[in-house]
Amino acid sequence: MSGLFRRKPIDVLIDHTAPDRLRPSLSAWHLVLLGVGAIVGTGIYTLIGVGAERAGPAVMVSFVVAGLVCAFAALAYAELATMMPASGSAYTYAYASMGEFPAWIIGWALILEYTVVGSAVAVGWSGYAVGFLDSVGLDLPTALSVGPQQGGLVNLPAIAIVGVVAGLLIVGTRESANVNALLVIVKLAALAAFIVLAFLHFNAANFEPFMPYGFPATTAIVDGEAVPRGVMSAAAITFFAFYGFDAVSTAAEETKNPGKNLSIGIIGSMAICTLIYMAVCAAAVGAVPFADFAGSGEPLALILREIGYPQVASILGLAVVIGIPTVILAFMFGQSRIFFVMARDGLLPRQLAAVDKKSGAPVAMTVVTAVVCAIIAGLVPLEDIAALANAGTLAAFIATAAAVLILRRTEPKRDRPFRTPFAVIVCPLAILGCLYLFTSLEAITKQFFFIWMAAGVIVYFVFSRGSSLLGKK
Repeated sequence: MSGLFRRKPIDVLIDHTAPDRLRPSLSAWHLVLLGVGAIVGTGIYTLIGVGAERAGPAVMVSFVVAGLVCAFAALAYAELATMMPASGSAYTYAYASMGEFPAWIIGWALILEYTVVGSAVAVGWSGYAVGFLDSVGLDLPTALSVGPQQGGLVNLPAIAIVGVVAGLLIVGTRESANVNALLVIVKLAALAAFIVLAFLHFNAANFEPFMPYGFPATTAIVDGEAVPRGVMSAAAITFFAFYGFDAVSTAAEETKNPGKNLSIGIIGSMAICTLIYMAVCAAAVGAVPFADFAGSGEPLALILREIGYPQVASILGLAVVIGIPTVILAFMFGQSRIFFVMARDGLLPRQLAAVDKKSGAPVAMTVVTAVVCAIIAGLVPLEDIAALANAGTLAAFIATAAAVLILRRTEPKRDRPFRTPFAVIVCPLAILGCLYLFTSLEAITKQFFFIWMAAGVIVYFVFSRGSSLLGKK
């Protein structure tokens, strides 16, 4: 058991003169838009339909519950990101506070999170892309627009967008951040238009009964099949709609003035998106009965068609097609950086930690990430992918909140440009909230998560433990 809990010193983590460092080029503006680009995407454009199917009009409460848990976690991330401005997110924080083996476990969970998030968003994007193409008379065959579980062969649009985003990331960090900023503006404009038009048709009667399936996560029999129901069941899936702010923390090493800009990026993006989500939920449920858009792959466009704006629905579809790739970009960015840091530490093959001299990007890791994302996006349905992503994210959030409490005791004098307010209350609430959301996930999702984590334990003892650079010092 020797060496399992060896910790990486914070001074080593933040040594920006060390070799294989990433190039700092991002401002607070870039980080806020990176966070907003990551958060506002498939979750609100697509999963609001899944959430409504599970919770009815009380999907609004599901978003509030999920958002509150994420807000607590965001405060913990802001403290650690400014305290340790290095890539790696929760993996790095666990390495400094708990030791190598816990860090590996969290890194392995992050691999699950970021890989499947990019895949899930690509599938969500594909739904809108196919709908838009159909609206202009270009009908893509089912065999090439959905995966095998939905009656097709492969989701070709989802694979294609992963490839495009990967190419952009390979060009360079600052360049991809600038494109992201432009696309985020397009995406927010589309949501603003939806909110205004939907509220023009607001009907309070659509909120009755407000909570038809109850609050706790349960199951109901529909057409002979057991389906998830309840506010907490919806929260466990709509939780997917909120995270993305943690992708900002993966850019710590590439941030100018990280002590100031990281907290602005994390907390600012979370606050902006929470307000947007509440407005979208209220507008959607108020405009049409929830049953009309529950389970839809493009619920906001469907609502606009229902209330008499088919042309605006097509424009919204186009805006989503243009804007949602920012989410894929943010998560593929984060995934490649986490992979990169784990490889730099020797826990993954060191060859994957190479940084391109011209672009300053980890090209090898970006390509690996893109290939894995494309395979998943091409074959697996959105709801299954989103649930798996949530399991990995909840583990990372728990570790980050715990790391704040540990480092407050082990590193009390360490400079903290941002301090989590009321950490002894906020961090335990983040941990308990994440645990409750995890228990609300479907059984098959939890089983797959534990299988994935067990595979990670095997990989650690077979390869990572022996190749760890920290273990060789």
